[in-house]
Amino acid sequence: MKKIIHRASTRGSANHGWLQANFSFSFANFYDSKREQFGALRVLNDDLIAPSMGFGTHPHNNMEIITIPLKGILKHKDNMANDWIAVLPEEVQVMSAGTGVQHSEINGSASEHLSLFQIWILPEKKGVTPRYDQKLFDKNERKNKLQVLVNSFNADDKNVLKIHQDAQISRIDLDKNNEFTYNLKTQNHGVYVFNISGEFQIDGTILNVRDAIGIYEATDFKINPAKDSELLLIEIPM
Repeated sequence: MKKIIHRASTRGSANHGWLQANFSFSFANFYDSKREQFGALRVLNDDLIAPSMGFGTHPHNNMEIITIPLKGILKHKDNMANDWIAVLPEEVQVMSAGTGVQHSEINGSASEHLSLFQIWILPEKKGVTPRYDQKLFDKNERKNKLQVLVNSFNADDKNVLKIHQDAQISRIDLDKNNEFTYNLKTQNHGVYVFNISGEFQIDGTILNVRDAIGIYEATDFKINPAKDSELLLIEIPM
């Protein structure tokens, strides 16, 4: 097993007043040659957006974009004939930018901050037709067990969101001292494990809130929570 450790305090950050953002990988004005990506995982941003504020219309292409609201109301609009759509906590949004898409993202609340993760994954093929999807997931289905949110169009599971990459995005909420073993699909993959909340240990490394560990050249690994913990796991080709 090989691993890289990204402490919360080492992430890039930006404070624009209306937006407070933390970047696990090089993004915007934050650049670290050792943190350009982890396999096919290019971006993991941890954003806090002020009421009624957001990102105006902007373009993307040839990227798989996944957004996970944690608190508040995300409103999305794009040029794929999608008018303003609400995306709520426990829902997940995916967008294949492909040949090109224009979209806007705003905080749909006039009083509450919006907290979300945005993930960019490099696609396995370029120039696909842009597409949009979202789905509600029951948080009870990740209590001490893995809940898959997103995987490849080539995977058999039809009850999750799909992207153009042999990847898998999952969440799990572990009770204190409830050990869990994660099994990788293949040794050619790696897993980026992000601590949403709590405290847990992997291979002797303690991960606190918003810390992350990238694991590769492994078949499996054990997660040992010292506290009740919420984890985001992103498995991608290396």
